[in-house]
Amino acid sequence: MSDLSPAPAPRSRGIYLLPNLLTTGGLFSGFYAILAAADGRFEIACIAVFVAGLFDSLDGRIARYTGTTSEFGVQYDSLADLVSFGMAPALVMYHWALVHLKGDASVLGKVGWAAAFLYVACAALRLARFNTQVGSADKRWFIGLASPAAAGLLMAFVWTFDDLGFSGNELRHVALVLTVCAALAMVSRARYYSFKAAPRSDRVPFLFMLMAVLVIVALFIDPPKVLLTVGLVYLVSGPLGWLWQRRRRSGAGAE
Repeated sequence: MSDLSPAPAPRSRGIYLLPNLLTTGGLFSGFYAILAAADGRFEIACIAVFVAGLFDSLDGRIARYTGTTSEFGVQYDSLADLVSFGMAPALVMYHWALVHLKGDASVLGKVGWAAAFLYVACAALRLARFNTQVGSADKRWFIGLASPAAAGLLMAFVWTFDDLGFSGNELRHVALVLTVCAALAMVSRARYYSFKAAPRSDRVPFLFMLMAVLVIVALFIDPPKVLLTVGLVYLVSGPLGWLWQRRRRSGAGAE
């Protein structure tokens, strides 16, 4: 009698309905955001991108929980993410603010659409890099800003200031800087905490629970401003973490 354990079953290539239906929901949300932005309904467009983020957070978890992961689902999810977190945020930002750069000068008029394309290209590169690192990278960290986080930051910016009564034309230069920074952060080597690390024990720190409750309450009170604040803090956490690590290494080397 052989004591060899059976080899693990390879990931199925079949198409499973539930997780891919959620992915399709995210894809539709990104598509609808593009339509809403072209129609000048920017708040709806921003909310649609956040809805896409909700679908994106569910499809992979549902697939793993139900044992229905598939290579098709992985590839389909990446393509949907490119639309929802690459094309949609870039076009929302372009229609809201970057298009108004045309009124400044002939050169800046081209910078607007170039910045939007840079964001799309960096999102595509970020997704491709993520796919090649699955299974080998440290799950506690993202290398470069994740595309859903970058999309959330841009949409929170548009949603907040549109809600405050500012026009994209007034904030076109700020929007340009933020779009480029988010794009470059996606392809950077800065590490961003992924919030995927399993807890070391069954205890959750009280401070963490308190902060989570405060954020949830604040989200109900003023969603766009809270999302923008969280997005900006998360954006700078990568470079600040890199500087802190570099300073610590240089201090250790000096000793």
